[in-house]
Amino acid sequence: MPSVVVHRDQDLLAKAVAARLVTRLVDAQSASGGAHVVLTGGGVGTAVLAELAAAPARDAVDWRNVDIWWGDERYLPSGHEERNETGARAALLDHVDVDERRVHPMPASDSGLSPEDAAQKYAEELRKATRPGDHGDVPSFDVLMLGLGPDAHVASLFPGLPALQESRPVVAVHGAPKPPPTRLSLTLPALRTAGEVWIIAAGESKAKAARLALSDADPAEVPAAGARGNQRTLFVLDQAAAGELPPDISRPASR
Repeated sequence: MPSVVVHRDQDLLAKAVAARLVTRLVDAQSASGGAHVVLTGGGVGTAVLAELAAAPARDAVDWRNVDIWWGDERYLPSGHEERNETGARAALLDHVDVDERRVHPMPASDSGLSPEDAAQKYAEELRKATRPGDHGDVPSFDVLMLGLGPDAHVASLFPGLPALQESRPVVAVHGAPKPPPTRLSLTLPALRTAGEVWIIAAGESKAKAARLALSDADPAEVPAAGARGNQRTLFVLDQAAAGELPPDISRPASR
């Protein structure tokens, strides 16, 4: 059963997730020497990275030994302001000492690759990063962060689209209802390789989606209901996004 933590507002939520991420990465590095993290974009996801960049505790992480991945990407040219990679670099990656060989952006539309070839290339990069003990062709991500759409989409897995039926780790998404229509995304099986999946949402517009995502809904209709970590699934919400949760969902007191 997923855990739920509720914070008063988006600002507190972003600070809390940033602090939680430092702890998780430090723990992973203490255990294995490195860490694999999957970033998300959007307003809340980028706010978390900005708070992390501003936090003194960020230096507890050995950033040169963190492999950085993305759960999805808009198929736009390199450096485009709407690419998740662009936002992550401006918010965090340009401010910490990362090893660029361990930063793994999804290919851009000006890469010379078709969306399908770009998805295959990213899948190959994931496979090459697997470690002894990993199962399948994707690293066992230590933490994978996801935003939550009002329609309960996660990454670029939108309700009713064929990508939700995929067994491959990475797919090209065409006809996304949210622009731009062409995207790259990890699939549900790839998301589920993560030790911890964190679904982060703020705002009243996410309240219905959060309620459905915590139900036993069909992931083909509610993709977030299929995003689960193999050790832990954590929903981190602000009070507005938690507004429709049923009273029987146990969660720590809001703070």
